[in-house]
Amino acid sequence: MLQSQPFPLLADEADGEIELSVLVPVRNEEESIAPLVERICGALKDFGKAWELIIVDDGSTDATLVNARKEFAREGLDLRIIELQRNFGQAAALQAGIDAARGRLLATLDGDLQNDPYDIPRMIAMLEERQLDLLCGWRKDRQDGLVLRLIPSWLANVLIRKVTGVRVHDYGCGLKIYRTGILKQVRIMGGMHRFIPALIASVVPTSRIDEMAVSHHARQFGLSKYGISRTFRVVLDLLSVVFFMSFRHRPGHFFGVIGLTFGAVSALLFLYLFIVKFVLGEDIGTRPMLIVAVMLFVAAAQMITTGILAEILARPDGENRHYFVRNTYARGK
Repeated sequence: MLQSQPFPLLADEADGEIELSVLVPVRNEEESIAPLVERICGALKDFGKAWELIIVDDGSTDATLVNARKEFAREGLDLRIIELQRNFGQAAALQAGIDAARGRLLATLDGDLQNDPYDIPRMIAMLEERQLDLLCGWRKDRQDGLVLRLIPSWLANVLIRKVTGVRVHDYGCGLKIYRTGILKQVRIMGGMHRFIPALIASVVPTSRIDEMAVSHHARQFGLSKYGISRTFRVVLDLLSVVFFMSFRHRPGHFFGVIGLTFGAVSALLFLYLFIVKFVLGEDIGTRPMLIVAVMLFVAAAQMITTGILAEILARPDGENRHYFVRNTYARGK
């Protein structure tokens, strides 16, 4: 199993011999592999610097892996193929490729030929010119079905922008350019590949994240792996992203606020019941308010103790830093 480095490399510390890693996660794309590699090689033939291609086979059940291995015969291509033991999902496939990447920059794109590799050089130029850490592709003229793809995607993108505050039009576009050292400071788990810009925003300012309009082509082979049900999963994953963006290093604040709120309401109810019992002399033993006050008190105690435990687990150790240094500057004598 591939493991990420415990202390991720910074942008300026990545392998100096390879400038760019091109990462393509694929699953059941047997007909797309050969033309995809051909297009990538064509797009980067004048790149002028060393680059590598990483193909991650995410448990394909067709001839995707076989066809990918045929590309080893292509002269001059620095190709690595990572075969996962089973289908773990796109997020896991991306993370496996990121862990293996050696380039200073990293480009990702989908393996269905809908992204255009010829956009990569333009995106790299823009990323370097504006000193960005992430440049996202924006499928402005998207070639997909209206009901099953475009409308759910539009709704999801609007929701994610509003909640995370990262102003990117197209979170789902697979074509993105990263500084590898920055990307290796986050982990992509579950369905979090949709929220990579938000995850990157947890370690760099949003001013270092931008987007560029890119080409998009209709699917030529096979069937789409996504449907309208994806929208509902996005909502659930978004809750996790918001938590990690705001409370990753201080989870006690999240649980503590809830616990203190419950505790305050419970205290007010107990105070009211105290006045009713000992000032007005009324019976409170059968009042539902007493049960509610007790339940809120217990819930408050649970939330506060959960926050304390979360803080203990979140404390940094040798493999979990809470900061990353981009550069160090010193003035000599």
